[in-house]
Amino acid sequence: MSEAATPEAPATVETVEAVVRRQLTQALGGRRGMVEAAVPTIAFTVLWLTTRELNLALVVSLSAAVVLLVIRLFQRSTVQFVVNAMVGIGIGWLFVARSAASGGSEEEQALAYFLPGILYNSAYTVVLALTCLIGWPIVGFMVGSVTGDPTAWHQDKQIVKLCTRLTWLLVLPCLLRVALQAPVWLAGNSGSMDPDTAVAILGALKIGLGWPLQIAALASMAWLLTRNQTPVSPTT
Repeated sequence: MSEAATPEAPATVETVEAVVRRQLTQALGGRRGMVEAAVPTIAFTVLWLTTRELNLALVVSLSAAVVLLVIRLFQRSTVQFVVNAMVGIGIGWLFVARSAASGGSEEEQALAYFLPGILYNSAYTVVLALTCLIGWPIVGFMVGSVTGDPTAWHQDKQIVKLCTRLTWLLVLPCLLRVALQAPVWLAGNSGSMDPDTAVAILGALKIGLGWPLQIAALASMAWLLTRNQTPVSPTT
């Protein structure tokens, strides 16, 4: 790999920036993938707040995901992002069932639906931040998946620096979600906030801090990626 950025890199040369842009787009599923992730949450939140029927809210949110899955299958396009949403709903359902089994009220069960997302983003924040702190940013492995050697990129300080910055940009949305959602969940679960209000806020935050925040992070990454063109040298 080149040890310095080369702005004059020919258009035919694969660059680190191009690799990362492509990999991130695939990972996020584009706008459609992000919308598919938001629809079940919207369905759950609206139905719970309007009907107070927890099982109905869960069934409809899952049904919405199934409809999206059928559309994907009919169009013969990737089902990865719909399946991800369905897995999220399934995990949320398990947390609801656990809350019910332990004697939790309907309000506590509704709050339990949002707990997996908070825990997931907490773990994601810790893991991604750790990869930066130890000098092996996770985005670097996206570069390695293209070069054919998962660790060769680490020999180039310029690429390590770029990938570290990009990884921190991935950390920020997760950290922000936890910082805003966790206090609301704790307040609703402890009774210091009305549980219905907490569910409404969590639903709005989950949607508002989902694809819009991800797009903002992606835009920041795109801006950073347009500043240089660091050629990717395939390993031999």
